[in-house]
Amino acid sequence: MSSSAASLPDASRCPCGSGDTYGACCGPVLRQERRAATAVALMRSRYTAFTVGDVDHLLRSWHRRTRPERAELTASPAAEVRWLRLDVLATSAGGPFDEAGTVEFTAVSKGPRGRQQQHELSRFVRVDGSWFYVDGDA
Repeated sequence: MSSSAASLPDASRCPCGSGDTYGACCGPVLRQERRAATAVALMRSRYTAFTVGDVDHLLRSWHRRTRPERAELTASPAAEVRWLRLDVLATSAGGPFDEAGTVEFTAVSKGPRGRQQQHELSRFVRVDGSWFYVDGDA
């Protein structure tokens, strides 16, 4: 995984599966042109960051209390994974006026061990108007 986002054309379909273009969806969040308005928007941007190898966005959007070291992200087996699909299954709170929220998702990937699914209930908090990933239960 590299330290900054790979360049995706803004007109391409966003990797997060929203159905929108990268330029209208996760691109501006990864480029720090705007904040994610909701917990699910941040979760989608984090998935996109994994797909393009944007470690900087992953670290920036991780709550400082639970954030790993950069080396943990770049040396992990996840660095060798190709992300194929994101399915957002449920959300609770996490809206523009909430201070916390959860997002349940399944992410499908292919890596050294073949095709895998990661199911997680992720927790998010909003601090000074910005959403942050805290942790999750698999």
